[in-house]
Amino acid sequence: MLRFTKMHGAGNDYVYVDGRGERRDWPALAVAMSDRHRGVGSDGLIVAMPSDSADIRMAMFNADGSEGEMCGNGIRCLVAFAFEKGIVHDGRSRVVVETLAGCKTVTPLWEGGRVTGATVSMGQPILEPGEIPVLVPRLDRVMGYPLEVGSHSFIIGCVSMGNPHAVAFIDTPVDDVPLHEIGPMVERHPMFPKRVNFEIVNVIDPGRVKARVWERGSGLTEACGTGACAIGVVGKISGRTGGDLEVALPGGDLRVQWAGQGEVVMKGPVQSVFDGEWPG
Repeated sequence: MLRFTKMHGAGNDYVYVDGRGERRDWPALAVAMSDRHRGVGSDGLIVAMPSDSADIRMAMFNADGSEGEMCGNGIRCLVAFAFEKGIVHDGRSRVVVETLAGCKTVTPLWEGGRVTGATVSMGQPILEPGEIPVLVPRLDRVMGYPLEVGSHSFIIGCVSMGNPHAVAFIDTPVDDVPLHEIGPMVERHPMFPKRVNFEIVNVIDPGRVKARVWERGSGLTEACGTGACAIGVVGKISGRTGGDLEVALPGGDLRVQWAGQGEVVMKGPVQSVFDGEWPG
């Protein structure tokens, strides 16, 4: 039996496993456990692994089994999971986590002896088209770039937070957009050779936006930490938002800070849901 914990950050839910000493087909396990009818039900699987360069390594697999470079909500929950299971010992004021997008520093927020949230240094945003990657001859960071999918047209800003994002600020209320139809087309558009996460955003005021996310490899999700950071970066560059931004997502709010240069900092909640055992 494989012991697991289900957790979520602002509704973005994952199954967490201590992978030290385990040899498993993690992509296949992610598909099976993520199934919301026949499995545990989640946006993916996150495995705590040993690291030679950090306190812990995060191996993150989407619901379709593809491996993700980084997950902002997932990394917060991973640190809480690591404390709860004794993988990382109490007393640490910060935890360094190795990811495919590099090492990230997580500062846990404690309440009643438990981690209830965390602040994450998410690294510097990547804005060069070839590194995001997005296949355009020139990407205007302020004006954006036109994208057409089906009968829908958007002006997008593109950024990588270790994984690729396309952000569209729109006037139509985000709740009225058929993102379940548009999202798959954007994710697999030829413009994005490694597929893409897609965020649609309404500006409420310069310090607050409302957004929905189609997440690469997982579909509609309640929240996306790297997506919130991408929104903050594109909003700041285009002049739509300020450097301190509250991003309201279906599963809850995330706080993003970016001064226009340097690292993006994200703050959000952590919640354990239940523990269980997976057969086999």
